[in-house]
Amino acid sequence: MTWEMGLVFFFLAATAVLFSMERLRVDVVAILVMLGLAWTRLVTPAEAFSGLASNAVIAVIGVMIMSFGLDRAGAMKSLTRLLTRSAGTSESRLLALVSSVVAALSAFMQNVGAAALFLPALIRMSRSGRFSLSRLLMPMGFAAILGGTLSMVGSGPLIILNDLLRQNGLEKFGLFGVSPIGLALTAAGIAYFLVFRRAVLPDRECPRQPGAQQKLIDTWHLPQGVHYASVPEGSRIVGMTREESGLGTSYPLNLLAILEGQSVLHAPWRYSRFAAGQTLVLLGKREDVERFAADLGLDPAGDREQVQDLLSTLGSGFAEVILPSRSRYAGRTLREMAMRKTFAVEPIALLGGDGDPLQDFSDRPFRTGDTFVVFGPWDNIRAMDDRRDFVVLTPVEGASPGAPRPLKALLCFAGAIALILAGFSISLALFSGALAMVLLRVMSIDDAYRAVDWRTVFLLAGLIPMGVAMDKTGAAAYLAGGIMSVLQGHHPLLLLLAVAVLSTVFSLFMSNVAAAVLLVPLVINLAKLASLDPRMLALLVAVCASNSFILPTHQVNALLMGPGGYRNSDYLRAGGIMTALFLVLAVGTVYLFYL
Repeated sequence: MTWEMGLVFFFLAATAVLFSMERLRVDVVAILVMLGLAWTRLVTPAEAFSGLASNAVIAVIGVMIMSFGLDRAGAMKSLTRLLTRSAGTSESRLLALVSSVVAALSAFMQNVGAAALFLPALIRMSRSGRFSLSRLLMPMGFAAILGGTLSMVGSGPLIILNDLLRQNGLEKFGLFGVSPIGLALTAAGIAYFLVFRRAVLPDRECPRQPGAQQKLIDTWHLPQGVHYASVPEGSRIVGMTREESGLGTSYPLNLLAILEGQSVLHAPWRYSRFAAGQTLVLLGKREDVERFAADLGLDPAGDREQVQDLLSTLGSGFAEVILPSRSRYAGRTLREMAMRKTFAVEPIALLGGDGDPLQDFSDRPFRTGDTFVVFGPWDNIRAMDDRRDFVVLTPVEGASPGAPRPLKALLCFAGAIALILAGFSISLALFSGALAMVLLRVMSIDDAYRAVDWRTVFLLAGLIPMGVAMDKTGAAAYLAGGIMSVLQGHHPLLLLLAVAVLSTVFSLFMSNVAAAVLLVPLVINLAKLASLDPRMLALLVAVCASNSFILPTHQVNALLMGPGGYRNSDYLRAGGIMTALFLVLAVGTVYLFYL
């Protein structure tokens, strides 16, 4: 073993440790690896930054933008309503329909985006008492993960696979080159839950809520009293900021808006200063409002006992919002995310947290899966529902002004797929489809930039040089020789199973993209030593890198864990069987149809 190989193995081990420790974000780790390989001269600067211009990264950006455009245009909302109506009162029919459609969507868009599309609808249906949410969400989430194996653009490992094959001088796969494996896995996964869901999934109750504002208020015991207080000249509050006034701390009240003349300032920021002549719109108990007014010299200006009166006046309402796994706000507090300043909505309650949900939670870091209630204008709440940083569970009232027609978004998406089928580059086709959505005003160019998860982009771009270094230094060939010395003379099925298990284990403790980037160069060399087709072993790695069912580490599982009320033991029980089924089918399909 040369010193260059040893240095590559050091980077490999350090990457695995940093991913598992989660002290640094995955994209930061990837950038460290990218720069470290360049500074140690294991790769050239051009090779270190080659990932930023790779087809895989451009294809991923295109998928993200088009997924956002389809969602923004409402192209999928009609589909979710149709499916939920078609299911009637049959839980098994709903599970089969939703899982099948989510899997099909996941073949061409991000897995977590496909799952997030159906999450609000399933939660609303469950709260009506018709279905058990805990027996619907996990099957739907697993279907989203399995659906990512239906096409070569369905998941990060498959998107990046063709780039890794090209680096090794191998022929790339077509758009549906992986479909036989994906169809077998998806069909088996849906059938598994249809037959065994009552045995392997918990049946936990979810609070009933058909979606009406008053029911939302009743369910979570939200305050209903809306009171008005005017700020006269000489009031102590004049010149104070919201934070200095004690609102939310000394006085358990929410400041919904400030009225001044004909203008309305929704959810004022904590540094907004009060001025004479303003009218404050306060949500809370009458006695707290009276104490606040007396202490700070405000004049009561009437009240409306039912919040419903205010909803029509301000075009506002309450909404439940969940924090998905890839949200940039995970780990931040309300103060750090500046929700009032950024979205002009008032955070009312943290659901499922420790203690009283109505207590001040400004300094409590948000965790993946946290659900909270906000109050604000419907347009502002609609702007939060981008499926990446927030998922809004409550139906947003009123039509979005200027909303694009779903037909435009669908035509752009279909056009991109048609270009791929016609033989054009996947990255060229998908990025062209994304630009078409901007030109046809499905979204603005600013929306397109916001749709891109730059963490994923730099994760991909930063890890691609690791594969180059493993191949360039001979580290991949060295490892392959060691593994082959153990498996020499055994049936090829044993080698396939070893590769599948290794990919699965790697994906449980690091991102599935990282697992594919690190293992593909290894198995290409392994296949050459075993006289097998290296493309097929590489495909097996990319498929099995999505075998993330035992732990809620996959972003889809993390998104659904909170709303479904799942525990780690639930994933171990249901996901353990799914993992074994996945390994058997993936290995068997590759052996029978690809080798």
